[in-house]
Amino acid sequence: MTITMYGIANCDTIKKAKKWLEAEGVEYQFHDYRKQGIDTALVKQFCQQLGWENVLNKRGTTYRQLSAEQKEALNETNAIALLVEQPAMIKRPILVVGDDYHIGFKADQYATIFS
Repeated sequence: MTITMYGIANCDTIKKAKKWLEAEGVEYQFHDYRKQGIDTALVKQFCQQLGWENVLNKRGTTYRQLSAEQKEALNETNAIALLVEQPAMIKRPILVVGDDYHIGFKADQYATIFS
């Protein structure tokens, strides 16, 4: 089974998730948006599986810098375009285990996924 973690290498949550996977001996591939890029097809896939509102990280500085008008006008179509343009706004990590998509990191959540 293929396991891929998507995110940004210097993100603290990514570091915690990687550390957990490595401590548990789980083999995975890491896809760094900044180095390997991201495209519309991948973001659409995330949004179809997880819901665009869940994929959009509203707590990050990139989102907070959007104007009130931009925030109010957000819908799935323009959110996808924005996430491709600004991958730092994608909630991290997104973990794909086979055909299952998971978002965020909590040790107990990962323990359940890999039990």
